[in-house]
Amino acid sequence: MDMRQITPRFFAAPQIDPADMPEIAKAGITLILCNRPDAEVPPSHQHTAIQAAAEAAGIKFAFQPLTHQTMTPDIITRNRDISVALDETVLAYCASGTRSTIAWALGQAGEQPADDLIAAARAGGYDVSHMRGLLSASYG
Repeated sequence: MDMRQITPRFFAAPQIDPADMPEIAKAGITLILCNRPDAEVPPSHQHTAIQAAAEAAGIKFAFQPLTHQTMTPDIITRNRDISVALDETVLAYCASGTRSTIAWALGQAGEQPADDLIAAARAGGYDVSHMRGLLSASYG
């Protein structure tokens, strides 16, 4: 499993597997946020299968599917409310972790300078530098 730390309480990852739950729990994750639409994966990896495994391991679960087309301000706010505003240590996943990281960065714009968001994403292995203008415009 490829779980990448973005902040002390927010991690992003490519698609996870139900068998990953012991490792996820051991890492201190208390909430899994699925940003991957079910249409992208086989039934064995759709959100209900991951949710059942997570809950069996004592990990909370939230489903907020994202595509580039659905990354609207309302959806970003909802994603932020799930992934950052709650008092949880979150693992957000999608196909590669990129959408989850972009959604996190957009949700934090206005809270942190763009350079800080870009650096945190980069430390986790994700490049969101192409979004500097958008992240900067939201910061003020």
